[in-house]
Amino acid sequence: MANRKELKKTINYICSELFAECVALGHYNLGIKQEDIDNIMSRILYMNDEFISRISHTEPGNVKKFYKKLKEDFNAQTDDIINSISQLS
Repeated sequence: MANRKELKKTINYICSELFAECVALGHYNLGIKQEDIDNIMSRILYMNDEFISRISHTEPGNVKKFYKKLKEDFNAQTDDIINSISQLS
């Protein structure tokens, strides 16, 4: 298991890549409503804040189970956002 600092960097990197994908989609595909792109971008920012906060406040007790749940939740939300982006294009 990576330390919290590396985990936070990884989450920030993934969220920034998803955000950049939305920005590029808005610039190069003019048939998409800006409101739809803005909604996805706000979901990405909210997801980033939520998971960084969850890492900063690790639940005491079974730490391994906590990080396993965190990873599953992050992957599920990331997949959902990727699907939303692909539906727009």
